[in-house]
Amino acid sequence: MKWRGRKTSSRIEDRRGSSGRGVKGGFVGIVIAGILWLVFDVNPMTALETGNRISSSLPGSNTASPAEADRNSTFAGVVLADTEAVWSQVFAQSGSTYREPSMVLYRGQVRSACGSASSAMGPFYCPGDEKIYLDLGFFAEMSSSLGISEDQGSASGDNRGQAGDFAQAYVIAHEVGHHIQHLTGVSSQVQQARGRLSEAEGNQLSVKLELQADCFAGVWANLNQERVNFLEQGDVDEAISAASQIGDDTLQKRSQGTVVPDSFTHGSSRQRVEWFTRGFDTGDTGACDTFA
Repeated sequence: MKWRGRKTSSRIEDRRGSSGRGVKGGFVGIVIAGILWLVFDVNPMTALETGNRISSSLPGSNTASPAEADRNSTFAGVVLADTEAVWSQVFAQSGSTYREPSMVLYRGQVRSACGSASSAMGPFYCPGDEKIYLDLGFFAEMSSSLGISEDQGSASGDNRGQAGDFAQAYVIAHEVGHHIQHLTGVSSQVQQARGRLSEAEGNQLSVKLELQADCFAGVWANLNQERVNFLEQGDVDEAISAASQIGDDTLQKRSQGTVVPDSFTHGSSRQRVEWFTRGFDTGDTGACDTFA
């Protein structure tokens, strides 16, 4: 993915100096938390904290070095700026004004308008303050889980990045997708509807919300490619691989050996790949009606 030397967003809030002791949670911590929650019925928040502590003690747990963290913060700023440009254009075409989200970079623990959170939760969007929260250590865990090493990167001397960059951009674009849902009122409608439904039915709505965010990430990638020609060979495959590995069925198979569709909250691997691909192939938000 070509990103170096391009504009970065001015809406980056760096709290890494005030987030407390670093925590090595991220991708692995989420998987461990899933085991504790699904198998042992541990409270979800407690499971996340425990998964975070366990993953940090595992051999080979990854945390970003200072140099890598600086590179990742610049990368995140470029991706956020790209989303600002694309979604501002999309909203303008429909006669609306896009209200840009901010991105909070933190380490270990963070407070948001949605409450306190740990890096083990992974990146998340809080509609209460319209901010995306990202512990940059998640990128290191993600690269490790996807089997991507630093020496797979592109050659220096141009604006190219390294292998795995676009999978990381997909994660940020997915969270921006939740911001789009917040602005358009979709998130609040889903929240209200869930209060009238059973847990299984509410989970189905959550899946549709997450899959739509995946589709919006694909739309962004399509339109940003038209705008700045930023994709390289293999980039889309990276995003598809990431989407496949964080499907509910894949995570459940890893954690408990069986799949329980009624408990899905983000969608199966096949669904996540399908909806990201649909958004990327069409470049049209109208193709992202997962609720139809």
